[in-house]
Amino acid sequence: MISKRVRLGLQRMLPRMECRSLWIASGLVLGVQVAWSEEEKPLWELGLGMAVVSFPAYRGSDQSSTMLLPAPYFIYRGKFFKADRHGVRGPLFESELVDLSISVGLSPPAASNDIVARQGMPDLDANFEIGPQLDVTLWKSAEKADQLRLLLPLRAAFTLTGQPQSIGWVFHPKFNLDIYDPGGLTGWTLGLQSGPLFGDRRQHAYFYDVTPAYVNSDRPVYEASGGYAGMQFLMALTKRYPKYWIGAFARYDNLQGASFGASPLVLSQKYFASGFALSWMLGESSSRVMTND
Repeated sequence: MISKRVRLGLQRMLPRMECRSLWIASGLVLGVQVAWSEEEKPLWELGLGMAVVSFPAYRGSDQSSTMLLPAPYFIYRGKFFKADRHGVRGPLFESELVDLSISVGLSPPAASNDIVARQGMPDLDANFEIGPQLDVTLWKSAEKADQLRLLLPLRAAFTLTGQPQSIGWVFHPKFNLDIYDPGGLTGWTLGLQSGPLFGDRRQHAYFYDVTPAYVNSDRPVYEASGGYAGMQFLMALTKRYPKYWIGAFARYDNLQGASFGASPLVLSQKYFASGFALSWMLGESSSRVMTND
């Protein structure tokens, strides 16, 4: 039977601004399930902790920040609504191999006064992305635990500060491999993602254009074009213990060949982002449901 679902939530491989690493860390702590055989589990589970995340100011920046962030953990296993490591979603259309969803991304703001390359330029507003995502399962292990999927999200982006403004489209096709109990590590989940990023002219202009009003001796006029925006690779390792959840991620970006690579705002073409999170379980429901998550 063919199935559709709407997924509203943070993507693990959130994402085009390096600041998105911050949101990746929060997305990781939505939870991990490690068994595919059907069993009885709480209807909901709730936890809270902290995450330490290190990331550049934006994709192409040579300045990095380390932040301490809240790390929520929330699982809900309802019949018509679910929240887990894959996001928040409601069933719309179901299939063993194809999943149609609504993909959502969120990026925090960046103050230009804190970024040498952007001194005197407008701040980068927080922005919100939404659009369809098609997931195709390419392979599953015999136990239906390990799996390889092709994720195809296409999202429209908007600023969130003041009057919302459209800032173009983002397309981030990627392969996603989930491995349970990797290397004999019982209860752990290893997630791997890789794929190119693409953006239209407005998307790249928002981050990489330099208009005549903001030219200086180190920052000539530049007009970005749409197209290829580099490669992104993500690795995440997580485990759910009875009383707490632990997770870590590392992300590598390579902007070589990006259509905006000649922008004076691109000062680094290869870099890493990483994070670590720990959440303690606060409670769970007395109601139990049968699930094969």
